[in-house]
Amino acid sequence: MQFQKYRRFPQVPIENRQWPSKTIEKAPIWCSVDMRDGNQALEIPMNLSQKLRFFQFLVDMGFKTIEIGFPAASDTEFAFTRYLIDNHLIPDDVAIQVLTQAREHIIARTFEALKGAPKAVVHLYNSTSTLQREVVFQFDRKACIDLAVSGAKMIRDAIAADTSNTVWITEYSPESFSGTEPDFAVEICDAVLSVWQPTVENKSIINLPNTVEMASPNIYADQIEFYCTHTKWRDQTIVSIHPHNDRGTAVAASELGILAGADRVEGTLFGNGERTGNADILTIGMNLFMHGIDPELDFSDMNTIIEVYEDCTNLKVPPRHPWAGKLVFTAFSGSHQDAIKKGLKKMAEHPERWEVPYLPIDPKDVGRSYDPIIRINSQSGKGGVAFVLEQYFGLYLPKAFQKDFGAFCTKVSDAKQSELLPSEIFQLFDSTYVNYVNPFTLIQYKEESKDDSHAAVHAKLKKDGMEIEISGKGNGLLDAFCHGFAKEIGQSISIMTYQEHAMQTGSDSAAITYVQIQTDDGRISLGAGISSSVTKSSLRAIVSAVNRLYNGTK
Repeated sequence: MQFQKYRRFPQVPIENRQWPSKTIEKAPIWCSVDMRDGNQALEIPMNLSQKLRFFQFLVDMGFKTIEIGFPAASDTEFAFTRYLIDNHLIPDDVAIQVLTQAREHIIARTFEALKGAPKAVVHLYNSTSTLQREVVFQFDRKACIDLAVSGAKMIRDAIAADTSNTVWITEYSPESFSGTEPDFAVEICDAVLSVWQPTVENKSIINLPNTVEMASPNIYADQIEFYCTHTKWRDQTIVSIHPHNDRGTAVAASELGILAGADRVEGTLFGNGERTGNADILTIGMNLFMHGIDPELDFSDMNTIIEVYEDCTNLKVPPRHPWAGKLVFTAFSGSHQDAIKKGLKKMAEHPERWEVPYLPIDPKDVGRSYDPIIRINSQSGKGGVAFVLEQYFGLYLPKAFQKDFGAFCTKVSDAKQSELLPSEIFQLFDSTYVNYVNPFTLIQYKEESKDDSHAAVHAKLKKDGMEIEISGKGNGLLDAFCHGFAKEIGQSISIMTYQEHAMQTGSDSAAITYVQIQTDDGRISLGAGISSSVTKSSLRAIVSAVNRLYNGTK
């Protein structure tokens, strides 16, 4: 690896740093940027209904500041801002926050979007790092300050001209602060504050983003402390931090940043954001909770938090995510199970103080429970079966398969009057759904794609040992294959659900496809296919599902 072309980040010129000897005594002011940083990082951004659901959920969790977007950047974000305001969906004690650049038409459009909001944070930013100034913008320190000051003046004048009852809060970010010379960061922020003239009673926000995490968290803490001890406006400002996760230490950087003097944290639930993510507010808040500090956000129903997050973002919470992963309160090791069992028993002697080995908090406080290793028997549910197939064999069953196969395993276990081992569960799944070849077997196929939305397929199959041919057309290969198959079985076939994934890593890895089909007479069937080719595994899955219909299974 060519490590020689990289340089160590320089130390911050700070003496007698104070933050290492401090402790966090209370929760910071939280600002969710899920609807801006989080939403712009999604492959498919949230639609209106998802945005509304997510916004309301953030409010219900206790967020008092929510960054909702960049309304001057697109009609979609402008319309969403107006929707919230015009439909009175923003509680009086909640501030919506929006981003703007230092351009007159953008600032004008921003204030047009915010007209009538009960409380609004106007967040001005421009990039200040040495690298950005020299490479991207090609201007010196003075030109950088002039740009920030001009934007600050435009915002000041727009607020002065406003005749509504909106409570206005100003915020400035020296974007790419993490790569900015510490003295220049102070200089440009003080120049902006000199325009806004905040007071102790009406503070401005100075947000110091770790835009690119360029150094270890202690360096970021030094940068924050340097700013706090050198600015002329410390008493009149709320110092905010916005850590990104390029080095995987955004949570640590946030905690050290608070020690260094930050009053406020901008972040997202589960750390979603470009490029490697933002600071994970849920983890930071739960870290406070485990030390007996009120996080001032409601994490008591972790399952619902996960459900809303996954439904709105189409992202998945990893099973080992701190505090929220589905396995964090599960013990597989026998020695761990024994220690936890003894710790829970000991709790009867001091129920007011939580002390259990391997469990830093009571799972019940976040709506969970402690689970030992999952074993599948007649009392097991669909989740347990899916868990075993995922953990032992890397199979990620869709919900329809989980329900169907879970019930099937329960019947088998009940009939055997014994526990099912993981290998038995896998064999049952394989024989029940995968590459089911009676009466139909796929021999070969040929696809003729006309364009992205039109395809034709010609396939050879065996039916009860006799070779047959089918042909079909559709808006894709699978649709064309179903069309051809329908003529053979005398029933139309539609694919209700489709999911596929690799079964192992490597260029020669096999793929498994799961499908749920429905015929025009309402019958539903599940099938799975495995092949080194995703296309072939998909066609085999359809054949399996049809065969299961023929054999009286669904």
